[in-house]
Amino acid sequence: MVKFTELNLTPSIVRAVQDMGFEEATPIQEQAIPLAMEGKDLIGHAQTGTGKTAAFGIPMIEAIRPTSKGVQGLIVVPTRELATQVAEELNRIGQVRGIRTIPIYGGQDFRSQVKALEDLPQIIAGTPGRLLEHMRRQYIKTNEIKFCVLDEADKMLDMGFIDEVEKILKKMPERRQTMLFSATLSPPVQMLARKYLRDPELIEFEEEGITVPTTAQHYIEMPEKQKFEVLTRLLDQEKPELAIVFVMTRVRVGELAKALVERGYHALGLHGDLLQYQRENTLDKFKAGEVSILVATDVAARGLDIQGVTHVYNFDIPQDPDSYVHRIGRTGRAGNAGTATTFVTPRDKPVLDAIEQTIDHKITSKPVPGGAESTEKSIEVAIEKIQGEIEIRDLSFYRDYAETLLKTGDSATILAAALRLLSKADEKPQVRLTEVPEPKAPEKKTEKGSRGKGTSYAKKGGHSKGYGHREQAPRSKEADRKKSGGQGPKGGAFKQFTKKKGGKK
Repeated sequence: MVKFTELNLTPSIVRAVQDMGFEEATPIQEQAIPLAMEGKDLIGHAQTGTGKTAAFGIPMIEAIRPTSKGVQGLIVVPTRELATQVAEELNRIGQVRGIRTIPIYGGQDFRSQVKALEDLPQIIAGTPGRLLEHMRRQYIKTNEIKFCVLDEADKMLDMGFIDEVEKILKKMPERRQTMLFSATLSPPVQMLARKYLRDPELIEFEEEGITVPTTAQHYIEMPEKQKFEVLTRLLDQEKPELAIVFVMTRVRVGELAKALVERGYHALGLHGDLLQYQRENTLDKFKAGEVSILVATDVAARGLDIQGVTHVYNFDIPQDPDSYVHRIGRTGRAGNAGTATTFVTPRDKPVLDAIEQTIDHKITSKPVPGGAESTEKSIEVAIEKIQGEIEIRDLSFYRDYAETLLKTGDSATILAAALRLLSKADEKPQVRLTEVPEPKAPEKKTEKGSRGKGTSYAKKGGHSKGYGHREQAPRSKEADRKKSGGQGPKGGAFKQFTKKKGGKK
């Protein structure tokens, strides 16, 4: 792999990247950075977790003048979480050069954003609606913008932001550099690229698969009614440091998080109905380790970049391969090992088959964990907790109570009862969750798609209509027609773009 010192970067940028813990460039960084530094428009066919933020951020920070007033770089993203994530990473890269990036998104106080803009940041990362509002009110002036990035373009279009994105692009100076990054090259994404990018170079990779290589992937087959008990057994056995549990709907988020808390687990839910301060408070607690389990929907978790997630549980199977890759990409980051387990009911098997075909990877089956083994693990955890209390706590206040209790029976029986309570080995009530609709398997294609050996799952609208994205409002046929420009997919639509193929990820 190529080291950052070999990419003709200024020493301050190399030092900033090394301070972040990175010595070698990822494949997309290796290909995109030199081309972007030449001033070329780019299309990056890249999944979440491939290092694409640095791929467009480093060239942008290299070229921006710290002393120049006015916004010089604009990054348009689909979600507030991704806006924050991008801003944080670019601030780490640009701090030595004095280049500041601020996030702008809906749900945040408008006046505080205006104040941040008055401090003259060089780069803005924001969501389409809020960016447009600031542009209309002249708080964001576009005449000095030299770089425009569309990050996760396919998700922005799937979420219905096509009109806002086009309005933003029309406000950009004609002489600018534009980079588009997308996990899929659906017809609407292709149309957007043809319309607003100038002779772009397409960067994609011949790859063995599109999933995270450091993440162990398993599935467990079970009836729907057993899911909760299986999850708690896995949590007891695997003892994840930080875990994300993905479910289909916001209703199930609340139900599952509540059920876990009632069983004694530290869990919080994340879904689209939360107010912004609630979302931020939830994420802050999860990042700090105050809660170890985050129950979330796909939409709510989009753009999350939380270090240290050791386990991902697909409590409800995702409807499409992109959602699956996005979910399991939350773990196994920065070369660390991770585990992803998918719960599969009998009716989910066609969906699992379609995911395996598309990602070109066989997901390993493992048996339902036994209750006896789970109880044994729970008791071991309880013993560890007791031993930890003895080592670090002042227990003098409790000694009188303990001595009184020991006079009521033999010590082994009393301690056994305490272990039973601490290990949650008592009878547990059955948990009932609101049912989800029966899944529809994604279309399978026998021809190889643009992902190399993986096959394309996209339907003619350029997006999946499965229930993996139930938080989105359904679109009308007219909206679908308008979104795709009245066109279906065209064979060889990207032949006009110069391809730069990288190696295996």
